Amino acid sequence: MTVKRLKILTGINRAAGPSSGSLILVHDLYRAMPELHTTFLGRAPVDQPWTTAFDQMVTLATPKRPHGPDFDRYLDELTHEVGDLIAHTRPDAIHAQYVGLALSLAFARTAGGISIISLAHGPDVMAAERSPHERECLDEVAAASTVIVTPTTTIAERIDRLTGRRFTDRLTVIPWGIPLHKAQPRVQPPAGTGALSLVHAGRLDENKSTITAIEALALTHQPHHLTVIGHGTLLEHLQHRAVALGLQRRIRFEPFLPRSELWRRLPNFDAFVFTTSGLEAFGLILIEAQAHGLPVAYSDLPGVGTTLGGAGLPYTPGDPRSLARALDKMGRDLHQRKDMAEKGTNNARQYDIANAGRQLSDLTLHVVHGRLR
Repeated sequence: MTVKRLKILTGINRAAGPSSGSLILVHDLYRAMPELHTTFLGRAPVDQPWTTAFDQMVTLATPKRPHGPDFDRYLDELTHEVGDLIAHTRPDAIHAQYVGLALSLAFARTAGGISIISLAHGPDVMAAERSPHERECLDEVAAASTVIVTPTTTIAERIDRLTGRRFTDRLTVIPWGIPLHKAQPRVQPPAGTGALSLVHAGRLDENKSTITAIEALALTHQPHHLTVIGHGTLLEHLQHRAVALGLQRRIRFEPFLPRSELWRRLPNFDAFVFTTSGLEAFGLILIEAQAHGLPVAYSDLPGVGTTLGGAGLPYTPGDPRSLARALDKMGRDLHQRKDMAEKGTNNARQYDIANAGRQLSDLTLHVVHGRLR
């Protein structure tokens, strides 16, 4: 007997390609759920190889406009377009990526009797914590959702607080993951003490606080080297700061790398440096580093130590001096580095994207039909 595939409508209101952690995650997640028939709404340009995770790709036509005087009109136009798409695709359920952002609001206002499962990514929660208007948007989507999925209990608690604890029973945690079968840990264990070859990868913006790593390098007792991989609004500022601190021979800046290339490079480094200073929804890059055998020095934000399974060296977020001490300690203590690498590799094994896909697929089936497989 042929089992009908559930039809899912989802999307991210950005260029359809692997340009951010959320987009890469969504690609991996739906590729891990072939039992669902997924229509993805995105924007041009569309990365054609990336679209293989979805059964159908629809490019949104409504011109995107940020918050400001024209936002309400933009949202009305987007909502009308999404309503037409819902009528055409007739999904069994909607997966609203980013709780409270424009596309999710459009879903909330046009879903009718179709169940919405909203998925929090982090930037949506940060926006709601900064702005009363964004908070109202998050609240509206939460109210329209049957279930609100978060990757950690930390994010669940923040959404619960932002919504006045009116939707506590709708919150559920599904940890994200990576395609572990593609990860290749270093063959040789860490060897030797002294200066380390460090790597930092991600967006170069205020929240990622890459400046903490750069200023920490000027304070270390050992001449560690740092490779910064990524792009963002602060790249030029970070480059100037490295020169001002006399670190141009110890810091190397490289452009954003496709994940396959980043993963190929990771085992060549001694340790990963994680510098986010504000909210971190999950920190997939931490799991990527651990899966490739790298010990991690991390800013001790709520939830990050839990994601790492305790296998990392914490320091005070945004404090270069604290990070410098952690890096020097890591350089001196070979036994600790080996232990963190081994425990980290073991910890990463629980974060396979196949597990996240299975949980989200089962949750969707339960929401639509009131049952699990």
